[in-house]
Amino acid sequence: MTQTPPQSLRNHGRYVPLYHFVLAALLVVNFVFTLARALRQHTSESLFALAVAVSLMILFFYARQFALIVQDRVIRLEMRLRMQQVLPADLFARFGELTPAQLVALRFAGDTELPDLTRRVLGGQLTSGGEIKRQIRDWQADWLRA
Repeated sequence: MTQTPPQSLRNHGRYVPLYHFVLAALLVVNFVFTLARALRQHTSESLFALAVAVSLMILFFYARQFALIVQDRVIRLEMRLRMQQVLPADLFARFGELTPAQLVALRFAGDTELPDLTRRVLGGQLTSGGEIKRQIRDWQADWLRA
């Protein structure tokens, strides 16, 4: 049985090889092929094939975006509940000031360091998700991400 390495800043990104690499490559090749054919032959069939190729590229992009939007909403709810338990009342009262990207980054912080990191984010010392994630010492793995 293979053991999964601990999750960290370096390896927390999620890629699904068949989706991100194989399907993406096939869609790009299909688009290039149908575009070349449509430029050579201005038939209704080649233009329709190009429209389908473009539609598939749009579908590929938005299928991922919609899943990430739903995931971010779930993380926002998760963090609201978690922060309500972990943060002091005065700090939790400012929950609405945190951006979705900041909440996603703070999600990886352990409970003991979450109040300090949140205070630094709200104080403007840490702004981007990358900055926040680099400050996390007690990384909380999330293997169920989309």
